[in-house]
Amino acid sequence: MTKLYILYEHASGYALFQIREFEEIGMNIPQVEATVIDLSKFATVVKLIAFYPFQSGINALDNINAISEGVVHDDLRTFLDTNLPKEKKRAKMILGVADTRIGSTINELFSITCQHTGVVPELLRGLRLHFPNLIKGLTDQNQSKAQLGLGHAYSRAKVKFNVNRVDNMIIQSIALLDQLDKDINTFSMRIREWYGYHFPELIRIVSDNYTYARVVYLMKNRKDFTIDREDELEAIVMDNGKTAAVFEAMKTTIGMDISPIDLINIESFANRVIHLFEYRKSLQQYLKSKMGQVAPNLAMLIGEQVGARLIAHAGSLTNLAKYPASTIQILGAEKALFRALKTKGNTPKYGLIYHSSHIGKANTQNKGRISRYLANKCAIASRIDCFSEIPTTIFGDHLKQQVSDRLKFYDSGELPAKNVDVMKIALDEANIEREQILLKEKKRKKKEKKRRKAEAAALGEEME
Repeated sequence: MTKLYILYEHASGYALFQIREFEEIGMNIPQVEATVIDLSKFATVVKLIAFYPFQSGINALDNINAISEGVVHDDLRTFLDTNLPKEKKRAKMILGVADTRIGSTINELFSITCQHTGVVPELLRGLRLHFPNLIKGLTDQNQSKAQLGLGHAYSRAKVKFNVNRVDNMIIQSIALLDQLDKDINTFSMRIREWYGYHFPELIRIVSDNYTYARVVYLMKNRKDFTIDREDELEAIVMDNGKTAAVFEAMKTTIGMDISPIDLINIESFANRVIHLFEYRKSLQQYLKSKMGQVAPNLAMLIGEQVGARLIAHAGSLTNLAKYPASTIQILGAEKALFRALKTKGNTPKYGLIYHSSHIGKANTQNKGRISRYLANKCAIASRIDCFSEIPTTIFGDHLKQQVSDRLKFYDSGELPAKNVDVMKIALDEANIEREQILLKEKKRKKKEKKRRKAEAAALGEEME
C-alpha cells in the first residue's frame, strides 16, 4: 500500500506529515478541498510525524536560501534521513513537496518519488491554514513573528547580494531620463514662446534648445546687448556666421519691448532649464557607468539606453535573462502584437530594439532578419551579465562584431565566422581578463590590509 508523506517548510522549522487513507483521498480532490477548511476534519486526515525547529534566525535564513536554490541543506537531509521510513520501505511511499526543484534533489539523494501536483497543493494549503494548531507550543503570534522576521532577513540578503550590481538603479535612471527629456522639450518650447515676444528672429537662427536657453540667459534685453560682447556669444553658439546673424537680426527685429520684471522671470526660468540640461548629461553618465557594472555586455552590444530600457521593461536583469529571444525581439510592442493576433494580421518585427544602431544600418528588406538575430545575441549577453560573477565586456565586443558581420553577409554575401569559434575565442579572452582582475583585487586587498595595520600601529603609539 502506497503511503503519502508531506514535507512542509515553515519559518520556524521543518515538519513531516503522513496522510491517512491516501488511496481514498487521492481519487477525490473536491472532498479534500472541503476538508481543508475545517480544522476538525483536516486533523483526521494528516498526522504529524516529526518537527525540527530552527536553532536561530541565521540558521533559518541558511535553510531558506538553500531551498530557494533547490539545494538540500544539511539540516533537511538529517531530518529526512532520520524520520522517513527505512530504505527498503521507501519504494512504497510518495513525498509531497511544494517546489519541483527541491523534489528532484531529494529524489536524487534518497531515491524517493516526489510529487507536487494532484492532491498535494490542497494539503499544503491546509497545512498553511492550520499549522499552529497542529504543532504544540506554536501560536499564531509566534508564527507571524517568525514569518515576518525571516521574510525581512531573506529580502535584505537578496538586496545586499552585491550593491554594485543592483539593476533597480538602472530602472529608475532610465525612467527619470525619459521624463527629463519630455520636461526639457516642454520647457524649451515655453522659453522660445516667452522670449519670442521680445526677439522672435533668434528662434530661426539658434535651433538647438540648450544653446537657445544659454543665449537667452546671456543676452537678456537685446537693446543692452552690445557688439563688444560678441566673444561671449560666439563661445556659446560656436559659429561665427550665427553670431553675425544674431547681431544683424537685432537691427531689424520686429520684437516688442519687455519690462524688467518679465526679463527677470525669463532669466530665472532659462537658468533652471540650463541646469536641467546639465543634470541630464550627468544622469546619462551615471547610467553609462551603472550599465558598465551591471550589464556590460548588453550595453556594449546594443547601447546603454536601449539596454536599460530592455531591463526596465522586463522588470529586472534576471527577468530579461529568462526571456527567450523571440520575446526580447518584440519587447515593447505588446499592443501591436495582440492587435495583430486579434485581427490575424502581420505581427511586429521589433520593439524596443528598433532604436539600436544595428537595425538602423540594415536595409528595409533585412530589418526583420537582423532584429531577430540581434534579439538572439541580446538574450546571450543578458544571461552572461546576469550569471557571471566578474563583469567583463569581452563577450559584448564579440557579439557586436557578429551582428556587424551578419549585416555584411546580408549586403555582400560574405560568410561570417561560426558562432562556436567566436565564443571559444571570447571565452579564452574572458578567462585571461578575469584572472587579471582577480590578481588586481588581491593586490588591492593586500595594500588595504597593510594600510590598516600601519594605522592601528600609529594609533597604538599615540595612546602609549
